[in-house]
Amino acid sequence: MRAPEPAVEPADRADRVLITDVLLRDGFQIEPAVVPTADKVRLAHGLLDAGLTSLEIGSFVHPDKVPQMADTDRLVAELRPGESATLHTLVLNERGARRAVAAGARAVRLVVSASDGHSRANAGAPTHAAVDRLAAAVDVLGGAGVPVEATIATAFLCPFDGETSPDRVVELARRLAAFGIRVLHLADTIGAASPWHVHRTVSAVRDALPELPLGLHLHNTYGMASANAWEALRLGIRRFDAAVGGIGGCPFAPGAAGNIATDDLVNLCHHAGFATGVDPGRLVAVRDEVRTLLGRRLDSALSAVPAAPVPPRVREGRTV
Repeated sequence: MRAPEPAVEPADRADRVLITDVLLRDGFQIEPAVVPTADKVRLAHGLLDAGLTSLEIGSFVHPDKVPQMADTDRLVAELRPGESATLHTLVLNERGARRAVAAGARAVRLVVSASDGHSRANAGAPTHAAVDRLAAAVDVLGGAGVPVEATIATAFLCPFDGETSPDRVVELARRLAAFGIRVLHLADTIGAASPWHVHRTVSAVRDALPELPLGLHLHNTYGMASANAWEALRLGIRRFDAAVGGIGGCPFAPGAAGNIATDDLVNLCHHAGFATGVDPGRLVAVRDEVRTLLGRRLDSALSAVPAAPVPPRVREGRTV
């Protein structure tokens, strides 16, 4: 069974960037302490009030492996923004899909690793076996009318297997596209990609599947996330994942650091002439709340300054 057909999203406009904040999932999943559900709900409402229309709020994975995500079903039940926002949850297999449907999830992302090494660490099976398991998950989600997106982890480099061949990513993208996914996200899971990697792999996937909308999930381990986002913007990518404050990482990818920061990415997009719908001042308030909650300095560049970024000057058009 194929997933339901997608609706047109704001990111289908060339002058607008759709940012999905992944604080509640990718941001918190690697934290040593479990963040209480009530705090997650409050932060979600703060992000929505700041103008974000897409959040990733949790994952339906085994709570013994990722205890920070054990309350995802409760978050789905408590966060009901109506039609004004999309709340994504993540699944790896049929069991996770059934949990998502039972919880009332309205948008689900499938995740599979391009590299066998990371797939074994993250999903307990090599890539092709993990994709086969996703077919059953798609049947469950499609039968419940839940729209499906997909993310290819380690799409550029893997902590176990090294560089990921674009041909392998294309092969995997074709298999996922056959499921009827609405968007495909390419993830720099360990934050080691360069703009060259981004250009090479994004171009290969776009050439092979020109009608499939693409997004990027970037990490900033080596300080290249903003440069990679800039290259992606130049290539026409208009969908990005990010986490306010730049926190997060994969517990099954040794050495991976935080996500590209939502606050930094919004600032970049606005100065490049793109609309995001996000109010930087309100986003600062959420970031400060996260910093207080975690009790430490955050990783975004803007978190080191005391105020919202200087508004970009008015320009006739975009710079990319």
